Amino acid sequence: MEQINPTRMELIRKNAQIKLAEQGRDLLRQKMDALIQEFFHIMESVSQSRDELERRADVAQHSLLIALAVDDPVTLKSASFATRRGVTLDIKGKNIMGVPVPIIEKKRFVKGLLERGYSILGVSGRIDEAAENFEAELDLIISLAETETSLRRIGSEIQMTRRRVNALEQVLIPELKRQAKYIEITIDEREREDLYRLKKVKKIIERKKKTQSPQL
Repeated sequence: MEQINPTRMELIRKNAQIKLAEQGRDLLRQKMDALIQEFFHIMESVSQSRDELERRADVAQHSLLIALAVDDPVTLKSASFATRRGVTLDIKGKNIMGVPVPIIEKKRFVKGLLERGYSILGVSGRIDEAAENFEAELDLIISLAETETSLRRIGSEIQMTRRRVNALEQVLIPELKRQAKYIEITIDEREREDLYRLKKVKKIIERKKKTQSPQL
């Protein structure tokens, strides 16, 4: 237990600590409310992106199956090797209520006919369509990765902020108030004792004065 000095100066210090802790708790609550609002906003975007990605994946897979069924497998495989290349991403960051979240800067992966690396004379429109659909799917995957990462980081910050609010509200502030109450009670008892002693001393002095006064 912390050693408490029951003085008026210590009481002033404890009350200042209580006020500061309550202000900190209120600010953290405001931050948490703003983060929760942002969390649900991003979650809505993630949900929509997941639905769109699922739809786009089905479209891409369907177009690939059509190309496999109709076109020459060798031509299709050759075209896929021609379009295979690494993906370069430029990842930067921004802050949302003090939470660092990524921003992925990229060029769109959906390319024109002349940008895919294979001869447009050697492939059919079905292969072009399949390539375009898979490029669009890749676009969505990268965008979804960005928003899901932001969602996880904001969710973690909400949990940490809630723990800090609970620590202030359930541990620190009650303990400071308990200490302040102890100091108040101790000071009141001390003042009552001092007043009692003062009255007692005053009565003794008055009795002495009476006994020492000359008899007429």
